[in-house]
Amino acid sequence: MTAAFLHAQASAMIETDALVIGAGPVGLFALFELGLLGIAAHVVDVLDEAGGQCIELYPDKPIFDIPGVPRCTGRELTHNLLTQIAPFHPGFHFNQQVQTLARQPDGRWLVGTQTGNQSAQQFLARTVIIAAGVGAFVPKELKVEGLSDYLGTQLFYRYKPAGAFADLSVVVVGGEEAAVAAAIDLARPGPHAARSVTLLHRRDVLQASDNALAEFNALRRADRIRFQAGQVTGIQTEANHLTGVVISTPEDQSLTLPLDRLLVCQGISPKLGPVAQWGLAMERKQLQVNTATFATNEVGVFAIGDVITYPGKKKLIVSGFHEATLAAFGVAALIHPDASRVLKYTTSSSLLQQRLGVA
Repeated sequence: MTAAFLHAQASAMIETDALVIGAGPVGLFALFELGLLGIAAHVVDVLDEAGGQCIELYPDKPIFDIPGVPRCTGRELTHNLLTQIAPFHPGFHFNQQVQTLARQPDGRWLVGTQTGNQSAQQFLARTVIIAAGVGAFVPKELKVEGLSDYLGTQLFYRYKPAGAFADLSVVVVGGEEAAVAAAIDLARPGPHAARSVTLLHRRDVLQASDNALAEFNALRRADRIRFQAGQVTGIQTEANHLTGVVISTPEDQSLTLPLDRLLVCQGISPKLGPVAQWGLAMERKQLQVNTATFATNEVGVFAIGDVITYPGKKKLIVSGFHEATLAAFGVAALIHPDASRVLKYTTSSSLLQQRLGVA
């Protein structure tokens, strides 16, 4: 993320011409198209950074079907999109899930977000673009009685690097790339290293890259990482403090692993969430749209990307870019109904070049 972006914090109600729900590639490109059209915008995402599926599911895997880009990773695509929209200074609001969407008497939309179970931010938007993909990505929780009481203090579902767990005893739960990478980072010698690291997985088979597994095994041989097969069945506490987790091993033994922090990296799953309660026309849990503008059945609410359905819909990033472009023009027609509809091109329009900061 570059310094050019506005990192808006939860505060008083924010009024905006357009609010984009979802900061995946399609939502980011919608911000670009809105910026070209001179429309101020904010974006909300449940994750703590932009990128959506690209960042969460395949940050380092190659993508080969982005026009004009023979090969890039999900991380590189996200970086390029953020660089592209930097001139427009959109407001980014991370770690927030949109809960409510309600039309106001003046035609604008009151949008409320939450972080966890707490209200976070309210927006008053003239238009809304839903780019929620297959849903909000939420972590797969560890279902153990009483454990949720420690969320955010001793229980975490996302790894926080750079010293957040320094000199602490950490148990990492999970067996895939994210869990292995977190355990490695915590165990590497240095000022931010944890005091002890235990990776807990239900079986003695880990799913990660060859390089990651090689480093993991080297740290294990050096006694910087301990591996334990088993599943969490309970917790151990003392004076309202989480002191350990009780596990059941594949041999049906019961063990207690002491800890200061519990990091659960069991993956994420998309959930459509509150979108289904907003009164928008849906078909098989996807939003129906008018493909001329990608408007929903509610005036001022548009939808793009994997969250929508229409005849011939293809769940491809390139299709989402097309949908984002037409949705932005639909937004512009509502906000500036008397504006000229003459199509401008970035190659020749001095206005567009000024907005991009290249003229």
